[in-house]
Amino acid sequence: MKYLYFPGCSLKGTGKAYEESLLAVFGALGVELQELEDWNCCGATAYMSVDETKSYALAGRILALAERERLDVVAPCSACYLVLNKTQKSLQEHPELHRKVTGALQAAGLDYKGTVKVRHPLDVLMNDVGLDAIKQKITSPMAGHKFAPYYGCQIVRPYATFDDQHNPVTMDQILQASGAECVEYPHKTRCCGGSLTGTVPEVGLRLAYILIKEAKQRGAEAIVTVCPLCQFNLDGYQDAIAKKYERVDLPILYFTQILGLALGLPAADLGFKRGIISAEAVLAGR
Repeated sequence: MKYLYFPGCSLKGTGKAYEESLLAVFGALGVELQELEDWNCCGATAYMSVDETKSYALAGRILALAERERLDVVAPCSACYLVLNKTQKSLQEHPELHRKVTGALQAAGLDYKGTVKVRHPLDVLMNDVGLDAIKQKITSPMAGHKFAPYYGCQIVRPYATFDDQHNPVTMDQILQASGAECVEYPHKTRCCGGSLTGTVPEVGLRLAYILIKEAKQRGAEAIVTVCPLCQFNLDGYQDAIAKKYERVDLPILYFTQILGLALGLPAADLGFKRGIISAEAVLAGR
């Protein structure tokens, strides 16, 4: 199995642990990821408020580059995944937007016909690799560990391409395949605060605090996520949360880090050293 890999800005920066663990896990499962050459920022969601057409053109360029390679493109970042899906859908549904964006791409020597598929790592692992194949590769099960699977709000809303919008379970099933237990976590698709932690901190901090406290109360030893911004907010603002509310001290990890441990990969290769809140309890004995 081979796919194009679009890291986006976060996985080369604050989400580096996600990239490290993702590449290690996919490699261990025999999945080849070829990084998309000359990729650019997807524009995230903020660009939409500046200039929608230019925002679509930015994302359209990524789709055109991927389409040229004739491979599905894997977008691990939740914002990137959302923006690329939104761009595809908008270009399909709005002829005038399609004309403007494809015209701009053609001026840059690119063509876009809408044939490329945008995939999320959870989708690839569940539907292409398969749970049975993953289980066969598990050498160091995560038995005895309890996690709160947290999807955030962008990979299943508004486009539920591979999981349920209101109660996604793909990550739960992958974590369970690793031997771990998933606590019942009704906040799994609530917002982490997004950019509000930096713009309206009293709102952003409260949203993050609610997620962390709920996971802790349900017996989770870590929140496991798929989103670099969610991980950054929930991990990086716990000191600020402690000053305003209470200290919780809960590790915020990527699902690929947990799966990597279960596959017997060294913790040093999975980005654990990059976290702010220590994951010592998760790593104990490994």
